[in-house]
Amino acid sequence: MNDWIDYYDSTHTIYVSRAHRDEHFRLIADNIIGFISSPGAVVLDYACGEALFAAKVADACNKLILAEPAPGVRGRLVARFSPNIKIRVRALDELKYLDAGSIDLAVMISVAQYMTPKEFGDALVMMKRLLKPTGRLVVGDILDPNVGTLPDVMTLLRFASAQGFLKDALIGLIRTALSDYRTVRQKVGLQRYSEHDMLALLSAAGFVATRSQVNVGHNPSRMTFVARHAFDRMGDLAR
Repeated sequence: MNDWIDYYDSTHTIYVSRAHRDEHFRLIADNIIGFISSPGAVVLDYACGEALFAAKVADACNKLILAEPAPGVRGRLVARFSPNIKIRVRALDELKYLDAGSIDLAVMISVAQYMTPKEFGDALVMMKRLLKPTGRLVVGDILDPNVGTLPDVMTLLRFASAQGFLKDALIGLIRTALSDYRTVRQKVGLQRYSEHDMLALLSAAGFVATRSQVNVGHNPSRMTFVARHAFDRMGDLAR
């Protein structure tokens, strides 16, 4: 994950324009809000990135923890949201200091593809510890090994057309193809998981999970999973 952290902490070209970046984070924020069960919820956004619309998410819950590994991004989060008493910014390694069973909703959006299977597995174990017995984990934007790059490109172009930045998207795709992103991707790669494999990983970490009908974000060819403590389902059946 360190190579990807360095990349996202640099002046990268992952977003083709400011409009693309803004609409991406606006949509993610709206999606996260849809998973918040009550205004009193404590929400954790794991590897949140720039989280431009985190204040909107915070308005829908009691407390929002933005956990971000890239120090430069984390500094911008602190500067942006320090006046908001409902938002706290943390490094990933600080999460181990949070109380067990203190989180109502944890989200990991567009994260798993940048982690090794071990890193991802360790993160799931941590999420299991942090979640309340009735808490939920949302793992979103999972890359399917049966879906190639072309659907991602076409989805971006449709999204760009709908949001008014199609020209920027066409230019940006060329720029990205020639940028450090391609180099890092060739060197490190991106992890892809089938639905079966993701459900198995979540089960191994102590969750019972289902695939959501709709993916978080703008790309319907990717997958989102919603997980709970496995014993909750067993307890419900026992009662």
